[in-house]
Amino acid sequence: MQEQKQGHLVRSLGLFSVFILTVSSVIGSGIYKKVAPMSAVLQLPSLVLTCWVLAGVITLCGALSNAEVAGLLAESGGEYVYYRKIYNKFFAFLFGWSSFTAIRSASAASIAYVFAQSLNSLAPLPVLPESWASVSLFGAFTPFDNFGVKVIAILLIIGLSYVNYRGLKLGQGISKTVLIIVVSSIFLIIVLGLTLGGGSLKNFQTPATGYVPLSFFDNGFLGSIFAALLAAFWAYEGWSPIGYLGGEIKNANRNLPLALIFGVLFVMLVYVTINFTYLWVLPIDEIIRVHQLQNKIAALEVIRHFLGSGGALAISLLILLTTFGTTNTTLLPPPRLYYAMAKEGMFFKGAAYIHPKYNTPSKAILFQACWSGVLVLSGSFDQLTDMLIFASFIFYGATALGVFVLRVKMPDAHRPYKAWGYPVVPALFILFCVLLVSVTLLARPREALFGLSLMAAGLPFYWYWNRKRKSFIT
Repeated sequence: MQEQKQGHLVRSLGLFSVFILTVSSVIGSGIYKKVAPMSAVLQLPSLVLTCWVLAGVITLCGALSNAEVAGLLAESGGEYVYYRKIYNKFFAFLFGWSSFTAIRSASAASIAYVFAQSLNSLAPLPVLPESWASVSLFGAFTPFDNFGVKVIAILLIIGLSYVNYRGLKLGQGISKTVLIIVVSSIFLIIVLGLTLGGGSLKNFQTPATGYVPLSFFDNGFLGSIFAALLAAFWAYEGWSPIGYLGGEIKNANRNLPLALIFGVLFVMLVYVTINFTYLWVLPIDEIIRVHQLQNKIAALEVIRHFLGSGGALAISLLILLTTFGTTNTTLLPPPRLYYAMAKEGMFFKGAAYIHPKYNTPSKAILFQACWSGVLVLSGSFDQLTDMLIFASFIFYGATALGVFVLRVKMPDAHRPYKAWGYPVVPALFILFCVLLVSVTLLARPREALFGLSLMAAGLPFYWYWNRKRKSFIT
């Protein structure tokens, strides 16, 4: 059979482009939505803001650790390439499979879901009769609930996957344009909220009705902190997949770690400032009320509070634009990971195909779009985000541990960037990853077990592909 003609990956991204992709892949639905569930679990505005800061600092520690590994091993495939050199091919496969089934595809599904929710706030989408909407699979998944929102989310994933199918430059150009508009608009919201919002420090200092103070070492207090951090980490999620583009970045060993660090710092500044604005403008009881309504978004209600229906329309359009851009950026890097796996015979064979005209891993993009659509149907926004954060932090911790392993395995290798605060910063980040995974297993067992099940589903595939690969070599 004649071999298909293939293209090749091209190093076309400079430092600013990678910085833009890092920021645009992070700033998404969380900046508008996650303050509500965090307020519901913490009940105190100052604690909510503290968790945003803490989550940002922890994320930065992870980025500082990841950047050393990314600078040393900058190739297409990101952590898949890292883990193969740090640990072994099985752990690398487990990461790649988990990214496909539980992390990256779920991330795209979650952001697209918020895009559809925001569209629903502008023009209510059709829903199925209660007899269909209440259908449950395994007592946990309701594929037909909120069906109109889910259909729009799936259509967005399909459309943007086609954009990325057509070329890296096209997808990257969309992300850059959207990010400039979004960041400008966010800073405008901050200025208007702090000057015209009618808020005060009283809103920021007043706890929710029924708030009960707990001591720091109380299990209930620590549990609520971790639950809030889980929500905040979703908002910070998205920076690490930039490593998947290592084979398409100019001077990747230098530009990749720089983009990671400055990108996370910029996002942290934006998040802390905008969430302070929300809590300044609206009493926490009203923000908690937003959480109790399925298709309401906290940022929209804050703007409606001081700019009326016109402001609500404007923020709805901004959320649509933001989640559109972030869904695009979230869909863009991961197919390069599946391409790297397939080239080694450790993923579906078609994923190794590079389109001869567009120079993109076109079939891997299609695989991702299909599975992301399935995940949209599987559950709610919060179910998906809690599951993917749990799975993500298993591997974030493994990357940070890799800093120590590579210092031993490759002591003399040139490192364009060395982890700041080594060995303390990577060690503290690893400790936190262990704590977050453990607490999630106890506090969110359904989401954690869902994530673990999707990860474990890769074991028979590993056995099959590895056996087939060995047979081919021999």
